[in-house]
Amino acid sequence: MTKATELRSLDPVDRVQKLADARQELFNLRFQLATGRLDNVSRIREVRREVARLLTLRREQDLTESEEQ
Repeated sequence: MTKATELRSLDPVDRVQKLADARQELFNLRFQLATGRLDNVSRIREVRREVARLLTLRREQDLTESEEQ
């Protein structure tokens, strides 16, 4: 699990890549759950929260950019 402070320190490009990776992992976890091959069900919750953190940071960045204009 990545904390928001660690995510803020990343470059915007790295955050976008991390978001794409997290969404892909979430898709894979859901697929494994549907096929009955998922061992750690709590990982879905962790990845969902990481996606939410990344989206929140992206929204914060958008708001600060719009305030500057």
